[in-house]
Amino acid sequence: MTLSTSSLTMPSLTERTARDAMHSHFIAVDGFVTVAEGLALLRQRQASVIIINRRNEKDELGIVLPSDIAKKVLSPSRPPERVNLYEIMTKPVVTVRPEMNIRYCARLFEQFGLSLAPVVDAQHQVIGIVDYHHLILDWLSDTQTTQP
Repeated sequence: MTLSTSSLTMPSLTERTARDAMHSHFIAVDGFVTVAEGLALLRQRQASVIIINRRNEKDELGIVLPSDIAKKVLSPSRPPERVNLYEIMTKPVVTVRPEMNIRYCARLFEQFGLSLAPVVDAQHQVIGIVDYHHLILDWLSDTQTTQP
């Protein structure tokens, strides 16, 4: 069996972490930003998730997904210019550590019905987003590089 160069540099599946599978397609804003402004930022930065920053060290992160906007603003015909993100966010958010193994991320998602989670560092700063899509791509890249 020959190993490809990529399998020598990539950690094995048992060593892969949230840091390995995370992406940076998110924006972090204050909760007083309107939905209209949030949507504009999502488009501008080609992001898929809005993180609502903590107001102080004792506060928790919030999150707004496109599905939240569809269910809580679009469907009831609320004007996006008059709805603040804090009104529709989910808070607190289940977060993961960068060192968490991707298998445990998948288990956490399944247990709590999540599709993604922010990856936070020791200072509670969001450094990325881990989601099913990137977990599977990371896992697939491992299985393809270790095949004979």
